[in-house]
Amino acid sequence: MKLSQVAAQLYTCRDLLRTPTDIAKTLTRLRQVGYTAVQVSGLGPISSQELAHILFDTGMVCCATHEPAKALLDAPDIVIDRLQTLRCKNAAYPFPDRIDFSSRKSVDALIANLQRSGEAFARAGMILSYHNHNHEFRTLDGRPILERIYAGTTGEALKAELDTYWIQYGGGDIVAWCRRMAGRLQLMHLKDYQTSPENIPLWGEVGAGVLDFKSIIAAAEESGCQWFAVEQDTTPGDPVEALAASFRYIAEYLAE
Repeated sequence: MKLSQVAAQLYTCRDLLRTPTDIAKTLTRLRQVGYTAVQVSGLGPISSQELAHILFDTGMVCCATHEPAKALLDAPDIVIDRLQTLRCKNAAYPFPDRIDFSSRKSVDALIANLQRSGEAFARAGMILSYHNHNHEFRTLDGRPILERIYAGTTGEALKAELDTYWIQYGGGDIVAWCRRMAGRLQLMHLKDYQTSPENIPLWGEVGAGVLDFKSIIAAAEESGCQWFAVEQDTTPGDPVEALAASFRYIAEYLAE
């Protein structure tokens, strides 16, 4: 993994991204840390054109976005236009909005919609990926739902954005999932897994928890992963400082 493949997932800094001025300031800080790419998510109101200008001015690449689930499934052409403005080819389905994972009908409908939307992305030369949480490791008719999602879609239509924390939280094997997604693993969220003194799971900076990132990165690279987005859903202090701590660890111990 090269440092140029490491991005900051902006959802981490969502409270610092409420206005275009906030966005420019935060991206400047992240660029000073060493990040050269971001995944766009959690921003306040801003046009795609203005965001594209801020990205250019701060020397940042948009490696991927998270888009509203409804927009991705119901209006993929609008999302594709936004990606073109941002000079980005990756979008990820962020969360299974209003999906009943106890219902075969509901899950099958999601799978069909992901396939149809992913085909539209592929025709435009874009890539749609699926971002997992822990929910997808529940079983339906004896089979993990995440397995169903990828079995029911083609590799051309739907890629994977595996999330290290949520796989661990859901009871999955991160390295095994990286290998299972060979040829489909486009993006990965890097976040560490910790537990509090009360044994409550916590999000942590990369290197601060229990995950074996050397093995994870090696397996992800073998499967063709293109981007590694650092994310921390909540931080005890300044989120930019948390992303900086992760970047320093990656630069010293994980990147080439």
